[in-house]
Amino acid sequence: MGDRREKKIDILGVIYTVKERSEEEDKMLEENDGYCDWTTKEIVVVREASGTLSDLPCYKRKVLRHEIVHAFLCESGLHECSGATDAWAANETMVDWFARQGQKIYEAWKKTGALDERNKTANLNT
Repeated sequence: MGDRREKKIDILGVIYTVKERSEEEDKMLEENDGYCDWTTKEIVVVREASGTLSDLPCYKRKVLRHEIVHAFLCESGLHECSGATDAWAANETMVDWFARQGQKIYEAWKKTGALDERNKTANLNT
C-alpha cells in the first residue's frame, strides 16, 4: 500500500522513491531531517520538521533538494571516491558534473515540489 506522500523520480535512469516519514516511523530521522539510501533507492524526509525556523516547509524543500543531490552523486559513482580530494566542492570534476547533471537535478526537484519559488531570478528583460 503506497503512502500518499510517496513520489517516484528518475535519478540517472534509476527510479528512487521519495517518502515522508515521522521520527517515530523511522529512527534514522531522530538525528537527521532526511537521508538518501542508495541501497534501497529511497529518499526520506522528515514529515514534521521542528525547530525555530519561521518557514519549515521551505526548510523541508531544502532538505529534499540536498538528499536528491546525494542520490545523483551515488548513482554517478561519486559517493565511493568522495575522500580523494581536500577541496571537494571546488574540484573541477565536481563543477563539470553539476554542469552536466543540473537540468536533470532541477527536473527531479521540480517533480517533487522541492524548488524554493522565492529564489527565482528576476526577469531582466522587463
